[in-house]
Amino acid sequence: MSFHMILAAVAVSVSLVAPAAAHEVTLGSLTLTELWSRATPPNAPTAGGYLTITNTGDTADRLVAVSTAQAGKSEIHEMTVSDGVMTMRPLAEGVEVPANGTLVLAPGGFHLMFMKLQAPFVEGEEVPVTLTFEQAGSVDTFLHVMQIGARGPDGHAGHDDMKMDMSE
Repeated sequence: MSFHMILAAVAVSVSLVAPAAAHEVTLGSLTLTELWSRATPPNAPTAGGYLTITNTGDTADRLVAVSTAQAGKSEIHEMTVSDGVMTMRPLAEGVEVPANGTLVLAPGGFHLMFMKLQAPFVEGEEVPVTLTFEQAGSVDTFLHVMQIGARGPDGHAGHDDMKMDMSE
């Protein structure tokens, strides 16, 4: 096998294991990465969206709105657990992206919430979204749809963490 054939084979194998959510969007001093969502079962009424926002500017900004044609209603939410009780609430004022800092929207914390879905989110597809910031303005981008149960933008469901007692 020639060197070029080996190099091509390595390039293909690397591309197969690279995360599907590897796109980046820049809007002023903001950089958006790891934009993803989970696939939903048929007739699911809601879905979540996640991303990382890095602000290289000296002034804080604020994510104030999200929208998509694939949902009847879209909001920015926060999930918290206190004394074993999970609560989720919309953030009417949005969420701050600190100056020279990073905001992570992820399962179990801040996230995008899509309600009244028009159709299921399908693994491997992209959900178009518009994100609006107080200072930087709006940007049209998309969320990569990972498998149901994915824990992050690499698409893994985290089954390696599961422990089962099969003894009787």
